[in-house]
Amino acid sequence: MNFIRWIIERWRAEGGYRDVLSVAVPLILSTATWSLQNFIDRVFLSWWSQEAVAASLPAGMLNFSLVSFFMGTAGYVSTFVAQYFGSEQKKMIGPVLWQGLYIAVAGGIALLPFIPLADMIFDFFGHSEEVRQAEVVYFRILCLGAFPLVASSAMSGFFSGLGRTGVVLASNLAATAENIITDYILIFGTPLTPAMGIEGAAIATAISPVVSCLVYGVVMFRGESAREFNTRRGWKFNPSLFRRLIRFGLPNGIQFFLEVMGFTLFVLFVGRLGTVKLAATNIAFNISSIAFMPMIGLGITVSVLVGQYLGMNRADRAEYSVYSGLHITMAYMGFVSLLYIVFPELFIAFYAARSHSETFPHVASLVKVLLRFVAIYNLFDAMNIIFAGAIKGAGDTRFVMIALFVMSICCLVVPTYVAIVVLGMDIYAAWTVATLFVASMGILFCIRFVGGAWKKMRVIEEPRAAIPSSMPESIAGKVEV
Repeated sequence: MNFIRWIIERWRAEGGYRDVLSVAVPLILSTATWSLQNFIDRVFLSWWSQEAVAASLPAGMLNFSLVSFFMGTAGYVSTFVAQYFGSEQKKMIGPVLWQGLYIAVAGGIALLPFIPLADMIFDFFGHSEEVRQAEVVYFRILCLGAFPLVASSAMSGFFSGLGRTGVVLASNLAATAENIITDYILIFGTPLTPAMGIEGAAIATAISPVVSCLVYGVVMFRGESAREFNTRRGWKFNPSLFRRLIRFGLPNGIQFFLEVMGFTLFVLFVGRLGTVKLAATNIAFNISSIAFMPMIGLGITVSVLVGQYLGMNRADRAEYSVYSGLHITMAYMGFVSLLYIVFPELFIAFYAARSHSETFPHVASLVKVLLRFVAIYNLFDAMNIIFAGAIKGAGDTRFVMIALFVMSICCLVVPTYVAIVVLGMDIYAAWTVATLFVASMGILFCIRFVGGAWKKMRVIEEPRAAIPSSMPESIAGKVEV
């Protein structure tokens, strides 16, 4: 009874389960749609060929690691919006959104030079010729879609920071519907259109964020949103605000880049072990996204709530909401991990349904083992998602960046390289390294959060003090603003 009473109290409290879930549910469903897109994309490609599904993960992750630098920087708009909203400085919200969109323009331009370099990049990693050719095609097309992907990250940050996560859900549902339909048509063809295989999958993926941007734009640049948050008139480049977004957002972008790049290099090194092991790793990571991608939505929620509560100078409620988010994430991750161990066939069956590869049974048996590694590191990943999101919501992005840089190199990339390339060890050694890396990061961010330095951090300027109209003019010059 005491436990039930505690749950009820935690549900009703400010910053409790109800407050967290009211913001998080649309974001959980939104990030789940990302997972669904990737999951279905990989399933379709596994039906097309083993080489296609093997190539899609390293090429997609390499592209995403490059784009993630700009996405993490532009997406930090959400923290600015949350703190401006919490401190009632609503007219600053539109201008900071536009600074994020200018970063998206830079990202779109920056990815273009990598298109002619694709052959050289994938030659370096020594994958089979069929896989390498597919990687080059997939990577080049995704590079063309960098601008809308980064722009949608900034626009999503606008609505997430306000707590209007239903718009984020609507946008992602529209993008997911487009992706699934277009994916199937372009990969397998129709009586009127040719089958394009992995090239079609890349085109469908590149179109998806364009749909997201259209949905966001319709809502944020018209009506009440435009008037209340200055989204139309705040389009001018603001050097001071841009520098502040870069100051706090750039470490977030670097952290995002390092995290994705670390796992990208991990996958590329595993690719040296052969197509079967690369395909199994691809499928295992894809299945693992069912666990962690929805919880990314909870991580964003925690970051937003921390930003809003700190904007109100309510660090106690910010901390309470973080632990509420942690409890929910741990419960979900634990449940999915149990399914990975007890019923792995539930997830593998989708890939096996129309697979014509003679080696797929070997891939499937290997995936079952790899899912046990995923089940182990999921609970640590919950700590990683929630505690990193919390301290980033306060502005502690520099610590997260430095931690990811050091840990990615020392605990993931170098050990994986040594294990596979130098010592000639097998895939299980590589996955042991990955599991220890995730566990280390979860523990490190937990320690940083408990230390409490984040409670005194802010990313926005202090609001100007209001001067009563009845105040004598001679005193006005002495009031601090």
